[in-house]
Amino acid sequence: MADAEGAPKGGSKNMIIMAAVAVLLMIGVGAGGYFLGHKSGGGAVKEGGAAPAAEEAAPSGGEGGGEGGAAAGNLVEFNDVIVNLLDDQEPRYLKAAITLEMTGPAAVADANAHKAQIKDAIILLLSNKTLLELRDMQGKLQLRADLMEKINSILPKGKVKTLYFTDFIVQ
Repeated sequence: MADAEGAPKGGSKNMIIMAAVAVLLMIGVGAGGYFLGHKSGGGAVKEGGAAPAAEEAAPSGGEGGGEGGAAAGNLVEFNDVIVNLLDDQEPRYLKAAITLEMTGPAAVADANAHKAQIKDAIILLLSNKTLLELRDMQGKLQLRADLMEKINSILPKGKVKTLYFTDFIVQ
């Protein structure tokens, strides 16, 4: 009878040990994935569009020291631009956030001085687009090129180096 009672106790210890090992293993895998994902930029975030803006804004990475911070300081943001799209079938809305990477600090000052004109140009260009034009990648790339051309024509001194869509929702 002692053997029958002893077997379950030993089995319970083994189950507890195995459960603890499994939990520790899951924590280790999760922590490794978390840190590796942040170190490499995270693949899922890149496809969404937000991470490339951060990576390209600081092309030297973390190794160059001051250069990464200088590029990150050359950004001008236009958040929550909401427009009606040109659509005959039904009302469509576009909510976008746009970040401009400027050629330098003087260009940032120039863009900030002309922020109202730039936002007006963004709204006019966006509201003149249809859902079909913005549905695919080519349409978004064409919109990016059109916006950069228009914004650069507004700025007397500075120029836009790159334009990033940090938010782009069509409803």
